[in-house]
Amino acid sequence: MNSSLRDAERPRPGEARAAGAAPLIPDGLDAILVLLRHGQTEFIVEKRFQGQMEAPLTPLGEQQARLAGRRLAAPHAAPALPIPDTAPFAIVHSPLGRARRSAELAVEEMAAAGRATPPLRADAGFAEIAQGPWEGLTEEEIMARFGETLGGWRRWPTKFHALGGESLEQVFARVEPALARLLSEMAVGSTPGTMDRHQVLGYGNVGPQRSWSLIVAHGGVFRVVACALLGLPLEHFWNFDFGLGAITVIEIRAGRAVLLALNLDGHLGDDRTTASSEESADRGQSGAL
Repeated sequence: MNSSLRDAERPRPGEARAAGAAPLIPDGLDAILVLLRHGQTEFIVEKRFQGQMEAPLTPLGEQQARLAGRRLAAPHAAPALPIPDTAPFAIVHSPLGRARRSAELAVEEMAAAGRATPPLRADAGFAEIAQGPWEGLTEEEIMARFGETLGGWRRWPTKFHALGGESLEQVFARVEPALARLLSEMAVGSTPGTMDRHQVLGYGNVGPQRSWSLIVAHGGVFRVVACALLGLPLEHFWNFDFGLGAITVIEIRAGRAVLLALNLDGHLGDDRTTASSEESADRGQSGAL
């Protein structure tokens, strides 16, 4: 892209990046993407920024992943999830260990419930946002050394990021093709949907049975995924939040992305698990990934 283009001429997230480039969402695609954030890690308990550093799941984190798998295995159990009661088309995960392990545990539970699942596959496009020298440090340590930049990141995420880490534009540049690959695969052999049907829930005319895929990854990269799919500028990065072990559902309706459910965590159950959702919300406010 020509760096001399005025801001008004720059492609927005969700638009083709260059002349002739394939659109992010294939025309007419009917499909569903389910986003599952990994479970709690040792770094989260210690209140350390993770980024792309490896941090193992805690026992609670493993339980969160298993509970999510059980929920996905029975989507029509009350209260129903807005996904088909069928096997997923694909299960894709970030290559980082906490996401890979969460995907493995979720699939174990789905298989135990009799749900067929495709082979897991890693995609680096869904790795967490790299945060350079902030990774492994606590908020207090980062404030002492990089306080001005951290403050800017919390307020203006497209203008500030950890020096040596990734900018949101860099993250978007790897997220978009990862999403495009998955959605293109889901479009092969499918019947295109149409906008000439009810667009409001409750009217019943929702088109044919959709295929669905599961992405297991991270809160930071999921914010970019949401902006990319919904066609929002990256300035809206902090307008979304994704709790540990929580489920988000985005429907692709005749090529248009519709946010059906955000941050569902009722399956996590007891007070001890619910408390971790509050903990993840606090992390998001701190700017930690």
